[in-house]
Amino acid sequence: MMSEANTQAAGSGFFLSLEGSEGCGKSTQMAMLQKFLAAQNIEPVMVREPGGTALGEKIRHLLQHDTAGEGMSAEAELLLFAASRAQLMHEKILPELANGRLVIADRFLDSTTVYQGVARGLDADSVAAINGFATAQRKPDLTILLDVDLATGRQRAASRDDEPDRMERESDDFFEKVRAGYQQLAAAEPERITVIDAGLDPDTVHAQVIHTLTERFHGIHR
Repeated sequence: MMSEANTQAAGSGFFLSLEGSEGCGKSTQMAMLQKFLAAQNIEPVMVREPGGTALGEKIRHLLQHDTAGEGMSAEAELLLFAASRAQLMHEKILPELANGRLVIADRFLDSTTVYQGVARGLDADSVAAINGFATAQRKPDLTILLDVDLATGRQRAASRDDEPDRMERESDDFFEKVRAGYQQLAAAEPERITVIDAGLDPDTVHAQVIHTLTERFHGIHR
């Protein structure tokens, strides 16, 4: 557990999300960040989307790997992501933030805004309303967007040992829309979203992640 000195304020935690397209290095950066925080005697609450709860993990399998998910409509996909997020929010994120914890999410509502809203072409107002309902209107305090070009992301994703999931099998055009959507979102919310060039080597990216987090989260020793 984090000590009282490492919380933002009594009863008020800090919520960080990491975002980016396929192959941006989120998993690597999440692991490096957790190791860094452990050296600071900070034990963050690490969650992932979709998933993070028993219900959410079932939804994750349906969205990514279950053959029943093939041919899924964009609307159904949106609502399944929202259902997983709502459970994660109410079961883990909100209670842990109320306890003063640092919560770090591998993806959050911005993924839905971009993947289902921009890339799938769903109505932006409807997506925003569903996101707001699922999250009790709680956005991350800080979002780090790991931005990488399509070619680099594809090359990295192809080097993984596991089989591509349903989302990862989308077209280049789809992922170009995803990247453009993230960039538009970052431009619209610069006070919350910090963009980091994920095409750089992992150590350089990690240093920039720590610098960005340190500016906003005051539990890290400077």
